[in-house]
Amino acid sequence: MSRFLQAEIDLKALSHNLSKIKFFLKSACKIIAVIKADAYGHGAVQVARTLETDKIDYLGVAFSEEAVQLRKAGIKSRILVFFDRDVEGVFKYGITPVIFDFKQAEILSTEACKRKVTVPVHIKVETGMGRLGIYDNPCRIIRKIAILPGLKIEGIMSHLSQAEEPDWSRQQIKKFSRLKSCLNKSGINCLFHISNSAGVVYPEALFDAVRPGLMLYGYSLNISDLRPCMTVKTKIMEIRKLPKGTPISYGKTFITKRKSLIGVIPVGYADGYFRKLSNRAYVIVRGKKAPVVGTVCMDLTMVDLTEIPEAKINDDVIIIGAAGKERITAMDIAEWAETIPYEVLTSLGSRARRKYTGLKEEL
Repeated sequence: MSRFLQAEIDLKALSHNLSKIKFFLKSACKIIAVIKADAYGHGAVQVARTLETDKIDYLGVAFSEEAVQLRKAGIKSRILVFFDRDVEGVFKYGITPVIFDFKQAEILSTEACKRKVTVPVHIKVETGMGRLGIYDNPCRIIRKIAILPGLKIEGIMSHLSQAEEPDWSRQQIKKFSRLKSCLNKSGINCLFHISNSAGVVYPEALFDAVRPGLMLYGYSLNISDLRPCMTVKTKIMEIRKLPKGTPISYGKTFITKRKSLIGVIPVGYADGYFRKLSNRAYVIVRGKKAPVVGTVCMDLTMVDLTEIPEAKINDDVIIIGAAGKERITAMDIAEWAETIPYEVLTSLGSRARRKYTGLKEEL
């Protein structure tokens, strides 16, 4: 058996989640679908095709390279690039850059004038993330950008750094709202957006657009009836009958306390299955949960099948997904690994062989 890790991506679930987001918003908010990091491990091209068929307003990516990949795959939707200073791609591929300092705006303006075109841009402002964005008198700087030739301010954005903390988030939202008022008085009227998936819980944060990411893929504390898009599977490679007192894997972190049936699966931390999951996680075999035992290795992980004696070599092993009455989510794995579901999805999804279901005829 070769290495086997398969991610089944349900594109119908993706469309369902988008419809739920639209229903939840109940407003004229535009939706900027965040598909950076290869659509959080789900595959940016297929996800973009599905969202484009569903009439998405914008797609959002981290870097110009991701936008170029989408354009080469035939994606026509407007693409917002969050974190890149690339200039050539803006003009060659018709992508919309996010400006986060005045120098970047000047360079784009100069190039736009050379080419005798007008470039739509969004401007990032700092409200409390401490990462990227204009932070020193943003109203004044944005007014200066607004008069640069060759640029059209299409949007102003910021980012909530701790959406689960209401007091801090409302401080950020107030800063952003004050900026909006200042710019509106100067005649700058465009799309304002600050809310990510977690931020939609604040009505005052919705403004003119929202940027859902994680909730598109089925995870949210704010919207019910979302469907996880990704199921991750492998297979049982080997089953061993071991006596009581047998150490399992590196470091003897698990020693059998009874006669045990130990399964070996061809997945390890090289596949994005974190070492932190050692002796903490579960998988699903034949509709039952089996605990991970011993240290997760680079290529292999052991699971205790003692309570599932009917298990056989080549049986499916569900890492994320459901079978029978049992379910394991990216949230579960994140809790066991003391991380966040974003890291779980991007880690496992990027390394797995993907299989898509729910493909539309238009795709």
